Amino acid sequence: MSEQITTQDTVETNPLNIEESSSVERCLTFESGDLVLYISTKHVIEIINNHTITTLPLMPPYIKGVINLRGQILPVVDIEHRMGKESMDSSEKTCIIVLEIDSVALGIIVDSVRQVIDIDLKQVRPIPLKRQQKLLDGMVTMDDGSVFMSIDCQALATPE
Repeated sequence: MSEQITTQDTVETNPLNIEESSSVERCLTFESGDLVLYISTKHVIEIINNHTITTLPLMPPYIKGVINLRGQILPVVDIEHRMGKESMDSSEKTCIIVLEIDSVALGIIVDSVRQVIDIDLKQVRPIPLKRQQKLLDGMVTMDDGSVFMSIDCQALATPE
């Protein structure tokens, strides 16, 4: 009988452990302008460097153009411009992060990619001035005191 009680206790505590571990999400961190941003790795397809962007006429200013990635044509979004900031000149660290959000593939231009980290979603707080920052939906303070901002994937995938 005590074995059955132990088994039942284990079954009851497992859902709690699963729930706790699901609040931690693996995220890619990157820099854009003076911000450090992050996005869930479940949306990241790949990171590419030195890719030619073909500009298109009559596009919104935040769409830099399109790229041909192995036969798939993807729009490329200048994330700084989309957030209402002035675009910076590209450097050797500038790259395109290819994302898939709700079956929509697109690229975002970023200044540099940092690393992949685990972020506890319970620690993410709302941005105090949400209307002042387009595309951002949360922020988290890291152990070293730095602040990382979360990209709102739904807003990124929908036209302005």
